[in-house]
Amino acid sequence: MELRQLRTFCIVAEELNLTRAAERLHMTQPPLSRKIKALEEELGSRLFVRSPQGLALTATGQFLYEQARQLLDKMETTAMTIRRMERHQRPLLGIGFVPSVFYDQLPLLARELRQKDEVELSLIELTTVQQVQALKTGRIDIGFGRLKIDDPDVEQEVLFDEPLMAALPEGHPLEDTTPTLEELARYPLILFPAQPRPSLADMVQGLFHRRGIKTRVVQETNELQTALGLVASGLGITLVPEQVRNVQRSGIVYVRLADATLTTPVICSRRRGEAGSPLMQEIGALLARQR
Repeated sequence: MELRQLRTFCIVAEELNLTRAAERLHMTQPPLSRKIKALEEELGSRLFVRSPQGLALTATGQFLYEQARQLLDKMETTAMTIRRMERHQRPLLGIGFVPSVFYDQLPLLARELRQKDEVELSLIELTTVQQVQALKTGRIDIGFGRLKIDDPDVEQEVLFDEPLMAALPEGHPLEDTTPTLEELARYPLILFPAQPRPSLADMVQGLFHRRGIKTRVVQETNELQTALGLVASGLGITLVPEQVRNVQRSGIVYVRLADATLTTPVICSRRRGEAGSPLMQEIGALLARQR
């Protein structure tokens, strides 16, 4: 297999539609179909099946897509790093983050690192699950998320536990209260992110379910800003980490919860064995000063 074949396959796997994939590849559909068929013959396995909804990946196709995506991401990151190093003669530090950690410590950390001449920063928005894969492929060097993930190649450190708050539309009956989970459960709930799972959405649902409280989820969305927009529109309420209150958005109020033990961790993820490097030690010292 060649990288060109893998890139073509990945685009078809992402679109699951030969017409759209051909448009992205700037080619017509018949030669694209032949390329996919040739790859299947080379591997001795079907990668796609046709369904009434269009194309679908087989189990083999899904496995190949996951492996190919990691390989291509690694190649792209390597090329980008080399180009930046040639331009600036500085190593590239890739930082992955979930949106809900970007309103307090992380911007301060990025600003301090940018003031140094020894390193160039690349900030990439990724879920915690995606951060683990990006660490393993070399796309990033450190990640900041909220989920504990067991992986032999990655080590994680809980930096601190952050209180959760309720984001409510202005004028909500609970606006001037410190509500309990039981009180919040009386109102429609908006969760984020919807994909990929597990995510903060599962963590929030778990808080209710472990206490035997039923919720009514009216919307799941991938983006924090979208969730806040839906709250402002009056569709429902959502739970957010405390630092999100720094987001100045009209139509929304943030209230503390009655139970101060309801928290979400901020977790730093690194490749195993790299925590002792001089740069990582410096980052650790910067984070410690910000707590």
